[in-house]
Amino acid sequence: MVSGARDFDLVLWGATGFTGSLVAEYLARTEGCGGKLRWAIAGRNKTRLQTLTRELESLVPGFDAATLPVLEASLDDAASLARLAASTRVLLSTVGPYALFGAPLVRACAEGGTDYCDLTGETQWIHQMIAEVDATARRTGARIVHCCGFDSVPFDMGVWFLQRTLAERGAPPSAVVRGVVRKLRGAFSGGTYASLLNAVEEAAASPRLRRMSGDANSLLPPALVAPRARAELGMGFQGQLGVWTAPFVMATINTKILRRSNALLGFPWGKDFRYEESMSTGRGFSGRARAWLVAGGLGAFMGMAAFGPTRSLLRRLLPAPGEGPDRKARESGFYEIDFLAETGASPRLVATVAASLDPGYASTARMIAECALCLAQDGVATAGGSWTPASCMAEPLLARLLSRAGLRFSVRELA
Repeated sequence: MVSGARDFDLVLWGATGFTGSLVAEYLARTEGCGGKLRWAIAGRNKTRLQTLTRELESLVPGFDAATLPVLEASLDDAASLARLAASTRVLLSTVGPYALFGAPLVRACAEGGTDYCDLTGETQWIHQMIAEVDATARRTGARIVHCCGFDSVPFDMGVWFLQRTLAERGAPPSAVVRGVVRKLRGAFSGGTYASLLNAVEEAAASPRLRRMSGDANSLLPPALVAPRARAELGMGFQGQLGVWTAPFVMATINTKILRRSNALLGFPWGKDFRYEESMSTGRGFSGRARAWLVAGGLGAFMGMAAFGPTRSLLRRLLPAPGEGPDRKARESGFYEIDFLAETGASPRLVATVAASLDPGYASTARMIAECALCLAQDGVATAGGSWTPASCMAEPLLARLLSRAGLRFSVRELA
């Protein structure tokens, strides 16, 4: 927990990027400026930051650009990052790929006792950061919380919500939970694609990283290794829901985050807990055909990403960091994810997490903002160290996701 006087409660790093600007707009709409929350925007280009404040003034009724502090820092200047971290209780970063641009800021926050959250899904980099800064963060009290966007808040919190519901009903925890993305409309961000391609490039050059990318236990503390498991790689059939399934591109991230959450919470779901994830392609013959096509298409994409010349082609064809859909497209997106408890008992519970927003942009901006606000305002008592969203702040974060971020959590029974 951050101690000592700070100038700000929250600083947004990377505010002029596409996702960063959405976070800034969300904070301007929900918190204003000069009010209870003391917040600022930060980056390396003061002129662009000042331009953003004027844009916020035109977008948000009653917002005064002059009231929003603008801070300069550079990833190449460790002293400027140390000053930035020391100025705030929480630092929110939207600048990726994090494996290329994230480490200096995480180090500064860990050393300065500053809480930190980001949008990364780069598990190889998370592993590196845990090894580098966890001991420092434990000493200074900094909470380092990765994966605070669509990867992996709905999944991490969805499983936690399901297991909490089982406990409330007097049922044992489910040793196996299956996540099925039933509905999804929306694009992944340019930053997400860039991070994915960079991760594949790093794995292609390192046998150790290739092994780590396929191991669902790679983010567990070394002394707490559970049975090995891999994410679903092919098509399948989910009998409880009656749908065909295909691999979900984020499953390799979420399986690792869920196992880490269970470990950090003290294994409440059992040391053999297993989380598996896929996406629904529908029912009947058409659902089976789509599952085959999605599985084949994802395999082809990953094959292209692993080969240098075709990876370069993908970088030219896919959205670049800083690019994204217009407001209408963001607000017309949605997602719905089922989490099935396999306890061996009947009836079986299914928890659902849903939202009526584009997952990669509009919903992600709200989720990471609420994670940062939760750390800044809700008296989260978690000690310093490297955390997942659910293991760090589950109860207060759930309240924020429900009341402010537009997520819906529900439970139903399957016979």
